[in-house]
Amino acid sequence: MPGDKVRIGFVGVGAMGQCAHLKNYATLPDCEVVAIAEIRPKLAQLVAERYGVPKVYPDHAAMLAAEQLDGIVASHMFTRHGVLVPELLKARAPIFTEKPLAGSIAAGRRILAALKRSRTWLTVGYHKRSDPATMYAKAAIDRLKQSGELGAMRYVRICMPAGDWIAGGFSDLINSNEPMPPLEYEAPAPDMDKKTCAEYISFVNYYIHQVNLMRHLMGEPYRVTHADKAGALLVVEGRSGVTGTIEMSPYTTSIAWQEEALVAFEHGYVKISLPAPLASNRPGRVEILRDPGNGAVPETIVPDLPWVHAMRQQAVNFVRAVRGEIKPMCEAQEALEDLKAARDYIRLRFGK
Repeated sequence: MPGDKVRIGFVGVGAMGQCAHLKNYATLPDCEVVAIAEIRPKLAQLVAERYGVPKVYPDHAAMLAAEQLDGIVASHMFTRHGVLVPELLKARAPIFTEKPLAGSIAAGRRILAALKRSRTWLTVGYHKRSDPATMYAKAAIDRLKQSGELGAMRYVRICMPAGDWIAGGFSDLINSNEPMPPLEYEAPAPDMDKKTCAEYISFVNYYIHQVNLMRHLMGEPYRVTHADKAGALLVVEGRSGVTGTIEMSPYTTSIAWQEEALVAFEHGYVKISLPAPLASNRPGRVEILRDPGNGAVPETIVPDLPWVHAMRQQAVNFVRAVRGEIKPMCEAQEALEDLKAARDYIRLRFGK
């Protein structure tokens, strides 16, 4: 489709659909949001008017029957993915969904089976991969691993205190106050009782980003080896033996967002500081320490990054992937591994 705008259809324009996604896609020069499918008719019309979307449909089935789409953005509670995504895959267009892949491993596997039949691809909204800081850091980490100039990678640490993740990002939210019609959700995970399942859903809702980011930065599969009973620490071991830790809300903040990642080599490190998920026009920060010894002058590099926030760059990356210019940032097959890691964590923590 060189020279043509990518035609995107939105399925669901609730809070995240509007403020994390639609407001970004609607202003990309090489993208056109051509349709909205939303079961709340007043909300659909109000959102379409604000963002200049020409077509509105009462549900995804009506939209897919009428439109030829290059890509679909579906922002829904992830426990609906196992029901909704196989229906969307019938359009055989690339799909973007919010994280995680599904609410259980079983539902994730059903999505992968439907994906195989569809001959298309699905990417999961791990927006932290699209932050300019993470993109810069990941490229630097891969170069350092290849060159060996700072020695071997030794340790990866992610710390994510609970804070104000919205950061004013819902200030322009349109709310029609319509009641939400009944919806179908996935069946509960078959291998967990009700209480354990609730713990699993809570964990993947809040910390699956870090579970995914660990693999992305480490650059290899890992296994979960420890979960403290207080729910503050998750320890992993990479395939090559690298240790990783995820510190989950060791403290809380009322306003700040203080998420950090450290990738340590023998003679230096790459650090990332990430902003609140819905903060606008603000990238993260990268710091690289090089101290190889042998008389070399140690140096710390802090690059100036473009004023682009992760959610907008994520939209750019999806459109580029639809065009075939880059690979999707995180495909469904990898996202299933996050659900498996989360299940191992819950099993280690609660013994169930």
